[in-house]
Amino acid sequence: MSNTEKTADTPSEEEDFGDPRTYDPDFKGPVANRSCTDVLCCMIFLLCIIGYIVLGLVAWVHGDPRRATYPTDSQGHFCGQKGTPNENKTILFYFNLLRCTSPSVMLNLQCPTTQICVSKCPEKFLTYVEMQLLYTKDKSYWEDYRQFCKTTAKPAKSLTQLLLDDDCPTAIFPSKPFLQRCFPDFSTKNGTLTIGSRVVFQDGNGKTRSVIELRDAANGINKLLDAKSLGLKVFEDYATTWYWILIGLTIAMFLSWIFLILLRFIAGCLFWVFIIGVIGIIGYGIWYCYQEYTKLQEHPSSVLTIYDIGIQTSISMYFQLKQTWFTFMIILCIIEVTVILMLIFLRNRIRVAIILLKEGSKAIGYIPSTLVYPALTFILLSICICYWVVTAVFLATSGVPVYKVIAPEGHCIHENQTCDPEIFNTTEIAKACPGALCNFAFYGGKSLYHQYIPTFHVYNLFVFLWLINFVIALGQCALAGAFATYYWAMKKPDDIPRYPLFTSFGRAIRYHTGSLAFGSLIIALIQMFKIILEYLDHRLKRTQNTLSKFLKCCLRCCFWCLENAIKFLNRNAYIMIAIYGRNFCRSAKDAFNLLMRNVLKVAVTDEVTYFVLFLGKILVAGSIGVLAFLFFTQRLPVIAQGPTSLNYYWVPLLTVIFGSYLIAHGFFSVYAMCVETIFICFCEDLERNDGSTEKPYFITPNLHGILIKKQLIPQKQKE
Repeated sequence: MSNTEKTADTPSEEEDFGDPRTYDPDFKGPVANRSCTDVLCCMIFLLCIIGYIVLGLVAWVHGDPRRATYPTDSQGHFCGQKGTPNENKTILFYFNLLRCTSPSVMLNLQCPTTQICVSKCPEKFLTYVEMQLLYTKDKSYWEDYRQFCKTTAKPAKSLTQLLLDDDCPTAIFPSKPFLQRCFPDFSTKNGTLTIGSRVVFQDGNGKTRSVIELRDAANGINKLLDAKSLGLKVFEDYATTWYWILIGLTIAMFLSWIFLILLRFIAGCLFWVFIIGVIGIIGYGIWYCYQEYTKLQEHPSSVLTIYDIGIQTSISMYFQLKQTWFTFMIILCIIEVTVILMLIFLRNRIRVAIILLKEGSKAIGYIPSTLVYPALTFILLSICICYWVVTAVFLATSGVPVYKVIAPEGHCIHENQTCDPEIFNTTEIAKACPGALCNFAFYGGKSLYHQYIPTFHVYNLFVFLWLINFVIALGQCALAGAFATYYWAMKKPDDIPRYPLFTSFGRAIRYHTGSLAFGSLIIALIQMFKIILEYLDHRLKRTQNTLSKFLKCCLRCCFWCLENAIKFLNRNAYIMIAIYGRNFCRSAKDAFNLLMRNVLKVAVTDEVTYFVLFLGKILVAGSIGVLAFLFFTQRLPVIAQGPTSLNYYWVPLLTVIFGSYLIAHGFFSVYAMCVETIFICFCEDLERNDGSTEKPYFITPNLHGILIKKQLIPQKQKE
């Protein structure tokens, strides 16, 4: 055999990537006779789901989500809970807020002072001793003061007896409710921080305290409430705007649907709509950031607000800084330039991608049910997400009230020990540590279930990731089977069997649940490692040096590359599973070998097609995002009046943008899977057939000629 013949018939580059497919007159597309694949992984997957359901039921029995929303007094009772004596007492009051500067605050996650539920916060300065003096003249002073005492309190106790019984606070000062808790009502006067127009005040124990001490104590509690503060405010914003968010996501769904339908008829024109729309949206973002930056530069804020004293979460503060808007502007400029440069350098390949999209449009036109499938995927993903969130909340709120000894001065040897509040005053601890309290600390327990709650959280997250990736894999395999049926039909649409998507979905569930679970397990493990890496980074941030930060960045990059490479290989493996019905490892190997034997064609099609579709996703998410921004910031009063009582307008805004992108991704992924399936089938078609009358190609002559041309040009240049 001559060298020329060897190069033409058996290329040396293909010898390491398996043998090419051979002509098979009986092959008509996805095989019908199949058997179950990766049965062991299927059994493990089903056992994990059963365990996941059991975990959810157990968490539902032990958990109580009210613990995450209602403040809790020193006896472990909820403030504002209906059907209890505290139903009308929705605010938590601290007897001595100044004790919250104690180091035990961060150790026990509780302020070492008695806490009760009240209906309102105090509005003036008054000590217990002053109240007793005024009580002899006017009984109403006690009626006002007793609102902030225990129900068993009496007005005639001495200060010493009051401190021993701990029935009332020694002093009250002007406060306002914040996060359902009474916090000092700070204000500024001539640039000086004050409370009730005072800079100093009496604490009721004979000491004079400054407003700075009170601010530090309030900040000590605020550190514990930052996360809960954000969560509660975000929850309030969602409760206010949920229907507007649903309207925005519905518009995104219809817009994505319209784009998919138009792709079949005006793919080339629609591509330019994508380009102009994306460039325009990014340009609007650059212009708006520049306007905000200029505004803050010309009118810098000089007013001391509640943010400056640390009683509020500081997230919104970033949007009041000109550096924030300048950073956003630079990022958007970089994205704008990157998109324009990619369009310039990929203009020839984009033409091929548009032709592939037109071919995909024909397939979707013959199988219109594929446009409805993303709705099923969205429903399944929503169920998985909701179940994970609910289980996580019930796990986090599982347990019974746990009470611990808290010493106000922090000099008790029994501090932080568990105790029983009902008999605490009769125990030796109360005698050994005068002034010690038996206060509610947290919800927990010593049972086996409570000891393994952290492990259950990890299990909940891992199975959630596995299920999410399995739902995506199921959709990819079902769509691949339907589009492969379209490709291998010689006379389209006459030879396409009825209900190809339903048939492909049934085959995937019946025979290949194990294989899909295998592929999704690999992705879930990689994602779990990434989450663990981020968790360790968060916990060890203060101890990191330059080398550790560099290694962290390298690990992030490696995991990102690995995840995307595995996702790409998995998609093609699912296509092989949908066509031939083999196990995951064999299908992944066949897909890899086939792609490597056609590596030049891969460079032309996949990534460029994904780039075009990515522009469509950005256009949908960006368009809905701009409308949502104008709506939630009260800039569209002519069309509709947006909500006016939002804590953070970016909460519903980011939700709409992210949700719109996910919806667009779900719809456009149908096209992506269609193009990738057609490409895999095309590569197999070239190996099985030669275009003769006996062995005709299944692909359209137009697309065949373009792909072959794009493959041969680099080969000729190389020669």
